[in-house]
Amino acid sequence: QVQLVQSGGGLVQPGGSLRLSCAISGNIFRDNTVTWSRQAPGKERELVAGITSSGNTNYADSVKGRFTISRDSAKNAVYLQMNSLKSEDTAVYTCNLETLSPDRTRYAYWGQGTQVTVSS
Repeated sequence: QVQLVQSGGGLVQPGGSLRLSCAISGNIFRDNTVTWSRQAPGKERELVAGITSSGNTNYADSVKGRFTISRDSAKNAVYLQMNSLKSEDTAVYTCNLETLSPDRTRYAYWGQGTQVTVSS
């Protein structure tokens, strides 16, 4: 059973920083991608950043240069370092893992979500 457990988040002032963690347990296939997405009240979910098992990353334009996604394979964890936070970054952030089995079956797993509030 694969589980994603998030930690981090909370309240921070504009311009501040936070780091979100996504701890992955269970057996996952080598071919996988972990993403962070967010959803603010009344808005659609937005893909924030993603990282593949080979380390390739991608970011939404709204966070480029401010957010960094990384993974520690030894700890089976993925992180989202968020700097220069703005009020518009306020949302519930969720990590997601998608993986392909050797027979090309796709599996998807979600973390529990973490509130990030940027406010003075």
